[in-house]
Amino acid sequence: MSKKKTIIENRKARYNYEIKDKIEAGIVLKGSEIKSIRNGKVSLDGTYAGEKNGEMWIFNLHIDFSNTNKDFDSSLKIRPRKLLLKKKEIRKFSFKVKNDGFTIVPLNIHFNKKGFAKVELGLSKGRKKSDLREYKKQQDWKREKERLTKLVK
Repeated sequence: MSKKKTIIENRKARYNYEIKDKIEAGIVLKGSEIKSIRNGKVSLDGTYAGEKNGEMWIFNLHIDFSNTNKDFDSSLKIRPRKLLLKKKEIRKFSFKVKNDGFTIVPLNIHFNKKGFAKVELGLSKGRKKSDLREYKKQQDWKREKERLTKLVK
């Protein structure tokens, strides 16, 4: 398994959505954007991915590169960015989105062994309010169980 350095994680996505499938995709970035991501100036809030003209794109990814780029345009902070996936993977994910009502949400941005920025995408369904409560109970129980096992040891 490849070693990865996680830059940012979308914890809200795991809470609000039930993740059915995951995939790792490369992302097309400019030099100032990758520099900002290395500094951790990126936000995944409200970010989603979708298919457009047979290609997969990520939308609403906010990268703040105002300190690294002298002549930056603020509209470029949230421009759509192309994701690098195989055609078979794009077809599979877009079919599930169109026919089964799934959503593609980014779970995290990380660097792989070679130093390339990657996005982990999750094929997900939205949770209802009752599901959210049940999920919260399960998370609390896991935390409590871990705490109790540490006390016993």
